[in-house]
Amino acid sequence: MKLLQRLLITIVIVLALTYFMGGVTMTAETTLGALKIALIVSVVLGLLNTFLKPILVFFTFPVTVFTLGLFLLVINAAMVLLCAELVDGFNVASFWTALLFSILLSISQSILYRLIKD
Repeated sequence: MKLLQRLLITIVIVLALTYFMGGVTMTAETTLGALKIALIVSVVLGLLNTFLKPILVFFTFPVTVFTLGLFLLVINAAMVLLCAELVDGFNVASFWTALLFSILLSISQSILYRLIKD
């Protein structure tokens, strides 16, 4: 049940960020189409963060230590850009837009996850 709650929260945040951010767009004609794209983006981001991100963190550990952890922001932005390449209808304009999107997504998720904590 908690997984479903987190998925729904992520869908809402993705929809809100694409609405308010200029460089992130969804090409859907209907509201149902936008919900479908947001669902796919949420699932793909979850899968990328589960399987690919730990591998990237492992191989970039020296750089991450040298930058005092700030390189993890670059990895998060790369996950968003890769998600934009994999999901049709979800577009991110630039690296900096992906970086801002990932920061806002992470902050929003952490706040909302704490609100629904059991």
